[in-house]
Amino acid sequence: MNAATPSPRILIVTPEVTYLPDRMGSFANYLTAKAGGLADVSAALVKALSEQGADVHVALPDYRSIFKDRLAPFLKKEQSTIRQIMPDDRIHLAQDRAFYYMNQVYSHYGGENTKLAVTFQREVINNIIPRVRPDLIHCNDWMTGLIPAMSRQMGIPCLFTVHNIHTVHATLAQIEDRGIDAAYFWHHLYYKQMAVDYESTRTTNPVDFLVSGVFGAHFVNTVSPTFLMEIVDGQHDFIEPALQFELANKVKAGCAVGILNAPDPSFNPSTDYHLKRMYSAGDHRKGKRENKVYLQEHLGLIKDADAPVFFWPSRLDPVQKGCQLLADIFYRVISTWWEQNLQIVFVANGDYQQVFRDIVVQHGFQNRVAVCQFDEQLEHLGYAASDFILMPSRFEPCGLPQMVAPIYGSLPVAHNTGGIHDTIHHLNIRENSGNGFIFDVYDAAGLFWAIEEAMRFYIQPGKIKSRQIERIMQESKATFTHGTTARQYIDLYEKMLQRPLLPTPPVS
Repeated sequence: MNAATPSPRILIVTPEVTYLPDRMGSFANYLTAKAGGLADVSAALVKALSEQGADVHVALPDYRSIFKDRLAPFLKKEQSTIRQIMPDDRIHLAQDRAFYYMNQVYSHYGGENTKLAVTFQREVINNIIPRVRPDLIHCNDWMTGLIPAMSRQMGIPCLFTVHNIHTVHATLAQIEDRGIDAAYFWHHLYYKQMAVDYESTRTTNPVDFLVSGVFGAHFVNTVSPTFLMEIVDGQHDFIEPALQFELANKVKAGCAVGILNAPDPSFNPSTDYHLKRMYSAGDHRKGKRENKVYLQEHLGLIKDADAPVFFWPSRLDPVQKGCQLLADIFYRVISTWWEQNLQIVFVANGDYQQVFRDIVVQHGFQNRVAVCQFDEQLEHLGYAASDFILMPSRFEPCGLPQMVAPIYGSLPVAHNTGGIHDTIHHLNIRENSGNGFIFDVYDAAGLFWAIEEAMRFYIQPGKIKSRQIERIMQESKATFTHGTTARQYIDLYEKMLQRPLLPTPPVS
């Protein structure tokens, strides 16, 4: 009998994660560090790959202050004991005091984030990679953007995933001052100006972290096919020319692809313990009505199970999320459907919170509008209680709320861009197709038109409306899964490795 062929070892490097599967080690249930969608995606990908039998490891910073509530029993042990446990696990924490006392993943100061990124990558390059000895490295976003250059120099295949388009810059001298031997792989990095030689580049020519990740990686993916092509085609004027150019080169070389993320499996109304009442597609009407009334009571809104409720689930960021479009028509929306008691619930942090609070106070909308800080239970309840979500994003690299909402029977009202284009299609009752309401022109009038479309659907006879929502819930639950996403990453890993990722069974 021949021995089973060992599975290639994959190291996923990420600055964020929400949870890790039990099988990954004794600390798996205690580690949570999240700033946005990257955390959910990283966690779910690791879990899905692990469940399918891949030899997957994960590297992330040791955010002790963030972890402490969940890690309390282990913090009583000496650091030496923790270090003895960790090598046997598949979780590899980047150890540095820069991470120990942080209470959030990113600092409010840009320069501090650059130092944190370099420190994290130093630990991955100097300690974690030599310990894990991966066959393939999967890096995520600008905080890991130097690693692909090192990986290329070492001959280790590297995938770089672009979740967001943010970047930072630092000179080679600054990078080396934090303990990374950048001279070893400097020629695989991307600089603001042409880099002729190491010495003249070292102190005066900053490295672009995000573009370096794209430039140095063997393969690149964005988190939706449409967003990738929007960048390459120059549809977004805020995309730096260097990023557009390097992604275009990767596309031309056949080394770039878009892979949609998927929502966390905990977003399931039939098992969601955050809800007042769990429900499925078959009994969604009763379940959503009960959750709606509960949310209204909890937030001090008009108690009316027949009131249309719109839910805002994304951060209130006017640069990307389009909240200013809603602000421009806010009074008009509430007043147009005043008799129907139309209500809007925000469960989102961001600078634009105060804008909406001011409008609410000015017009006396306190019993029709709730502006809440982000809260996990309220987020889940918002999906279950609402009839529609609002997602008028200017751009959307992927987006998750527009996939979560239909699973709960809440239909997206969204701008036709990026990942929204790949996941949401305008509802057509006659053709029994579509799962939301899409507007093409990014302005307040376009958003109002889409809200009108949603309200036309809302006043449809109950049987027609219930039939469509039941269909949408069933289709969304089957379509937006991490199994599908993981399978695409496995196919990509295998293409890069030119061999199967999962273990080959022994041959007798």
